Amino acid sequence: MNYYYITGTSRGIGKAFAEHLLENPSNYVIGMSRQCSIEHSNYKHFYLDLTDVNAVTDFKFELHSHPQKIYLINNVGSLGFIKPIGKLDAATIIKNYTLNLIAPSLLTNAFIKTYNTTDAEKVIVNISSGAAKSPIDGWALYCSSKAGLDMFSRVIDAEQKVRANHPEDNIHKPFKIFSIAPGVVDTNMQMEIRSASKQDFSRLDDFIGYNLNNQLADTKTIAEKYFRILLNFDSLPNVSFSIKDYE
Repeated sequence: MNYYYITGTSRGIGKAFAEHLLENPSNYVIGMSRQCSIEHSNYKHFYLDLTDVNAVTDFKFELHSHPQKIYLINNVGSLGFIKPIGKLDAATIIKNYTLNLIAPSLLTNAFIKTYNTTDAEKVIVNISSGAAKSPIDGWALYCSSKAGLDMFSRVIDAEQKVRANHPEDNIHKPFKIFSIAPGVVDTNMQMEIRSASKQDFSRLDDFIGYNLNNQLADTKTIAEKYFRILLNFDSLPNVSFSIKDYE
């Protein structure tokens, strides 16, 4: 059996990931979010607020009997309020960094600790963004937290390669990790962007245009592209990239 832990399965890309995986009876999906919108015999849901550090810290990954694959997909992310620095309150900053960077870091740490000696294909997929590489006004928290997630992923990849070069530590398979940007996708986040104030966000018209010109990819297509790319993850040259690089 293959086990997939996915954050944010109640809607958007996270839900599309889960539904795509559940088409295969060999896959079992464990979803983590504040709401549940999936009913399936191979789906288990944990009601988890990923802005609650204590709740995330208390989450426990399960030990599975003879798994073939175990994946962690850190999908949840939020722009938060689209406003320039100086117009945000402290609680908003803390909440946004917790959701976008601290929660996936905590889950990844626990995931590696739990399955360190498990002999299976072990993959961590962080959902990145083009915003990790491009400063966008009004998006300081999102850009910086996604950039942090990219670097976090690159460091773990380096650590796993060091481990692979020490036979005494390489009894079991090391972990693979990727931070992959999906491009512009038709999700609630895009609606939030289009409702922003132009005074706080100079690129508002660009994002309104993506919608009007049908440039937003649907979540089902994006989910299929992610797993098509990951079928050959050993051949991927970089840890951090966009799915557009493989189209």
